[in-house]
Amino acid sequence: MRNVLLPVGAIAVALLLFGFIVSFAGVSPVEVWVLLFKGAFGDWYSWQNTLQRAAPLMLAALCVAIPARAGLVVIGGEGALVLGGLACAALAHAVPLPSSLPGTVAICMAGALAGGLWVALAGWLRQYRGINETISSLLLAYVAIGLFKHLVEGPLRDPASLNKPSTPALDEGLLIGTIAGSDVHWGLVIGVVVCVVAGLWLRLTPSGFAVRVVGGNPRAAQLVGLPATRLVVLACALGGAAAGLAGAIEVAAVHTSANAALIAGYGYAGILVSFMARHHPLAVIPVAILFGGFGAAGSLLQRRLGLPDASVLLLQGIAFVLILASEALRDTDWKAWFAKLTRVPSDGPAPQGEKA
Repeated sequence: MRNVLLPVGAIAVALLLFGFIVSFAGVSPVEVWVLLFKGAFGDWYSWQNTLQRAAPLMLAALCVAIPARAGLVVIGGEGALVLGGLACAALAHAVPLPSSLPGTVAICMAGALAGGLWVALAGWLRQYRGINETISSLLLAYVAIGLFKHLVEGPLRDPASLNKPSTPALDEGLLIGTIAGSDVHWGLVIGVVVCVVAGLWLRLTPSGFAVRVVGGNPRAAQLVGLPATRLVVLACALGGAAAGLAGAIEVAAVHTSANAALIAGYGYAGILVSFMARHHPLAVIPVAILFGGFGAAGSLLQRRLGLPDASVLLLQGIAFVLILASEALRDTDWKAWFAKLTRVPSDGPAPQGEKA
C-alpha cells in the first residue's frame, strides 16, 4: 500500500501546488486540471501523443532503474540517449545496410551499444577509481551532448541541412513504422517488452538476483563471493543500453536523422519516472504513460490558456521533489502517529491515594 499510496499522494499534491501557482497567472486551477486530463487521455488523438512520448520515457527510466537495483544512482541517461541516436544515424551512413528489418535491428543495436558503453564508464569509474557515479554520470551526459553537437554540426552534418544541422536522413527501409491504424510507432512495443524482460531478469535469473543482492547488501554480497564490480558495471551497461536504444528509436521512428530535436530531456524525465516507480521495471510502464500524458498536454495548455508549453516541466519538477520527500514517510508508523495525534492530554497529575 505504501508503494502505491505515497507516489499517488505526491502526484496529487503536485497537481494541487501546480494549480495554485498557475492561478497567479489568472488561470483557473480547475480548468488547468481538466485540460491536463484532456490533453493526455481525453480522446484517441491525445492517447496517441501520450503513448509516443511514453516510449522513450520507459527506456530512459530503465537507465536509472537497473543501476539502482545494484545500489547506484545514475542520472546520465540523457547522454546515453543522444549518443544512441547519433550511433544509429552514423552507422546507417558508414556501413551499407539492407533496407529491411535486419538493417533496422542493426542501427538499433548500434544505439544500444553506444549508450551501454557510455554509462558503463560511470560504473567503471565508481568501482575502480572511487568516483561518485551520480556526479560522473551527470557530467558524462554533458560531455555526450557536447560531442553530439560537434559531430552533428561538423563532420556528420548533411550539407542539405541549412538552419537546422542534422545528419543525413535514414533510408525509408530503415525507419520504424507505426502500429496499424494509429500514429504510435513500434518503439512503444519495444519499450514495453524491454521493461518486462528487465523485470523478469531481475526477479527470476541468478544474475538478476545477484545484482539485487549487491544493491541490497554489498557486505553480504562480498562475503558470499559475488563479483560485485562486474555486476555493477553490467547493471550500468544494461541501463545505458536501454537509454541508447531509446535514442536510436527516436531517430528511426520520429526524427529520421540525428539533430538537436533529439535533446528533448527524456533522459532527465526518466529519472522522475524511475523514482516514482520505485525502480521496478514493470512499474515503469504505467508511470511513463502518466508522465508522457503530462508532456502531451503541454501544447493544449499553451493553446487554450496561454501558458508556456514548458509549464509542464514545472509540474514534473514539483512532483520529483515531493516524491523524494515522500520517501521520508515510508517507514513512518502511522498507527502510532494517529494514536499520538488523537490522545487526550490529562489536565494535571493523577490524584494520589489517601494515606491510611
